[in-house]
Amino acid sequence: MALFGALFLALLAGAHAELPGCKIRITSKALELVKQEGLRFLEQELETITIPDLRGREGHFYYNISDYDGGYINASAEGATIRTALQLSRDPTGRIKVSNVSCQASVSRMRADFGGTFKKVYEFLSTFITSGMRFLLNQQICPVLYHAGTVLLNSLLDTVPVRSSVDELVGIDYSLLKDPAASTSNLDMDFRGAFFPLTEGNWSLPNRAVEPQLQEEERMVYVAFSEFFFDSAMESYFQAGALQLSLVGDKVPHDLDMLLRATYFGSIVLLSPAVIDSPLKLELRVMAPPRCTIKPSGTTVSVTASVTIALVPTDQPEVRLSSMTMDARLSAKMALRGKALRTQLDLRRFRIYSNQSALESLALIPLQAPLKTLLQIGVMPMLNERTWRGVQIPLPEGINFVHEVVTNHAGFLTIGADLHFSKGLREVIEKNRPADTRAPRASGAPPPSTADV
Repeated sequence: MALFGALFLALLAGAHAELPGCKIRITSKALELVKQEGLRFLEQELETITIPDLRGREGHFYYNISDYDGGYINASAEGATIRTALQLSRDPTGRIKVSNVSCQASVSRMRADFGGTFKKVYEFLSTFITSGMRFLLNQQICPVLYHAGTVLLNSLLDTVPVRSSVDELVGIDYSLLKDPAASTSNLDMDFRGAFFPLTEGNWSLPNRAVEPQLQEEERMVYVAFSEFFFDSAMESYFQAGALQLSLVGDKVPHDLDMLLRATYFGSIVLLSPAVIDSPLKLELRVMAPPRCTIKPSGTTVSVTASVTIALVPTDQPEVRLSSMTMDARLSAKMALRGKALRTQLDLRRFRIYSNQSALESLALIPLQAPLKTLLQIGVMPMLNERTWRGVQIPLPEGINFVHEVVTNHAGFLTIGADLHFSKGLREVIEKNRPADTRAPRASGAPPPSTADV
């Protein structure tokens, strides 16, 4: 009975777990690249270690070496062993963070060459000086690494977008849904991957799409997007009132204006002379949020809109001539450029029909080709101008995607790519370094054994 209860609770918790709209897998190839870049950064951080004043006693001698006045010491560490690991987690805002740095470090021996006025004195005390320097160095290595991970690397991760605006209408939420999952070869992260209207910050769309799956490991990084990712974008723009277009007067192409007036000539001649020559108005309004369908054969977007044709006389109510429904299907091609996911749309299928009768639908057949041309020439470029701007993928500053390849699956698509460091870690960290974050000195830092800080 207890087993059944535990299983029921697990199923209940799983039923309410939020599905990711976006997943990212960082493979071993990328981890090795990041490791090499990180080692260069840590080497530079370790170079900032300074040895404080040395004081001690040897027999009847008391020594106090301060800033090495009166001579110089060229010291080198040998047999250095450093083992460190980062623990990544999700913070309360959904941002990825370095939550802990484990460290074990030791320098087995040091060599020192002395010179200057007090060379003989230094050489006499060499054993004690190098032992003291090794002790102090051992004390400082782990605090420097801990500071580099929990402060400096976190300042780099702070450049990863969590909730940010895409444009003046819509934002995107890349909150982590759980802690990153690390294995021997990959680092997997689940993101909410949901758009929202900026005027409704708490608005959310239930995710009922297929959960994206990541199996590939050939490229450095794989990003997966479910249909929900794109549906939430289109619903957000719909909620923001962006999916409508009104063309009046000179904005209506001349040939289409003439064709529309000829088509509705019978209705127009029955109007008063003051209205007959009024400007023509063509209004397209999406009736419901478009929907995305991802199949192995490609990605399509289905749109249903109303088309209203009217005359708009000056200082008088508009005169509606016709209202019809338009069904369109667009093909969508995705690409990664730099750090942006971009979409290119193309009109594939188009038809219009009357809401009134089948007979009126037949009368609309001559308008089919001109309206499709209007969409291809006048509307699609405006849509693509917006979608080709792209939306940023959650990567830190200074890292871009290159050599991408797109693969469609049933209900989701994946984009594999390699990583390119357009900026070094130090350059990005120095740019975003918080104030007063210099590495702590040995006296104020955790001791080397604090692997569970």
